[in-house]
Amino acid sequence: MTRNILILMVDQLNGTLFPDGPAGWLHAPNLKRLAERSTRFANCYTASPLCAPARASYMSGLLPSRTRVYDNAAEFASDIPTYAHHLRRAGWRTCLSGKMHFVGPDQLHGLEERLTTDIYPADFGWTPDYRRPGERIDWWYHNMGSVTGAGVAEITNQMEYDDEVAHHAKMWLYDAARGHDPRPWCLTVSFTHPHDPYVARRRLWDLYEGCDHLDPEVGPLPFEDHDPHSRRILEANDFGNYDVTPEDVRRARRAYFANISYLDEKVGELLQVLEDTRQEATVIFVSDHGDMLGERGLWYKMSFLEGSARVPLMICDPSMEPGVVTEPVSTIDVCPTLCDLAGVSMEEMAPWTTGETLVPLGQGAVRESPVAMEYAAEGSYAPLVALRAGRWKYTRCALDPEQLFDLLADPHERVNLADDPAHAEALAGFRAEADARWDLALFDAQVRESQARRWVVYEALRQGGYYPWDWQPMRVASERYMRNHMDLNVLEAAQRAPKD
Repeated sequence: MTRNILILMVDQLNGTLFPDGPAGWLHAPNLKRLAERSTRFANCYTASPLCAPARASYMSGLLPSRTRVYDNAAEFASDIPTYAHHLRRAGWRTCLSGKMHFVGPDQLHGLEERLTTDIYPADFGWTPDYRRPGERIDWWYHNMGSVTGAGVAEITNQMEYDDEVAHHAKMWLYDAARGHDPRPWCLTVSFTHPHDPYVARRRLWDLYEGCDHLDPEVGPLPFEDHDPHSRRILEANDFGNYDVTPEDVRRARRAYFANISYLDEKVGELLQVLEDTRQEATVIFVSDHGDMLGERGLWYKMSFLEGSARVPLMICDPSMEPGVVTEPVSTIDVCPTLCDLAGVSMEEMAPWTTGETLVPLGQGAVRESPVAMEYAAEGSYAPLVALRAGRWKYTRCALDPEQLFDLLADPHERVNLADDPAHAEALAGFRAEADARWDLALFDAQVRESQARRWVVYEALRQGGYYPWDWQPMRVASERYMRNHMDLNVLEAAQRAPKD
């Protein structure tokens, strides 16, 4: 039986909070019920710990060095196939409600429909500049105001957005149940929570009164004790101009947890529509990247450390057994997994696609290939790369010393083993793998060229007439509800679902 597919994507959800589905102390009953029915990937990693690069990679099965989506203002080229292209080509109806952070004039990338606009701009205005290391672009770079300003509100920019995303997705699912379109469907519902700012509705905030997890497990480190890239991130986040108190940290984390509960309610609403309308669907729950949440004094993403790079991934499909998979996997594996579950061939792209299907892992197989990550955006002055395999994580950057962490013995990544002779063999293996995968000098040159081009284009297009690329959702009112070119008797019967 050809199945429908519902993808539930969230933004900046820390995967360490999903060791085997949602942590027991989280108020997330709907996600916990979904987890019970799902293959749960306890060690899933983003392709790149930043929104636009992560999402382009997740949709295409390619790392940023291949998509050329290096940062939050890099164009996602129209000639790169995504899971939406593959499924649509094979006869699926493809739709998005919510965020995907496409940059450039193509705002569909294989999607037949988009129900909402995006929450972030589609132009080149957020381009970093490696030519100006250390220079903050204050009007769009993160700062620590999201932490010091954490608290309670009944409506925010992000709540307004996600409320709209959920509403349109529910209405779309109701309409799909009417059966006017016989094709199977793939609906991606992509929320912006729990991404900062850390502001939550009061009734959800109150769920975490007295929560035992409001303090990070590793407190803030002195600036000089951070690795070089973490120091760059702190500077990029303007940490020196903010006095972040322990109470600020607790309030920010509390709001973040409350917004996981907010998302849980939205997920529950969507799954309830499927149940009420008796629609069968494969369900996938995933985040683009994580959030450090104050661990070591770091916030947001932009890092290969666990809180930033590790994300939840759950797949509920009859062909995959419920249970936990501990082998490291990647968000670039989602595209080939979707095609595998749908029976859609990716053979033509096989020589270039780097993601791997996860279906065998949900059937008891074991994966041995390492997971790769890349980062070349704000807070970096040269590309960073990482490999995750077994108990190990290895990172490399031309500007920094290598890092090697034993995540089994050192889950908080406090001890760099790269200079430890006892681990020379493991280090040599990762060095060889990295040498085979990456030419960092070429990668750096390509990023710099891309940034320079985009700065020229952006400044030119802001002069004179302005024609934005932001998606403008259109709804034809004359084809909705009851109009005089419609037969009322036919209409009322056709718009009812389920039929009995």
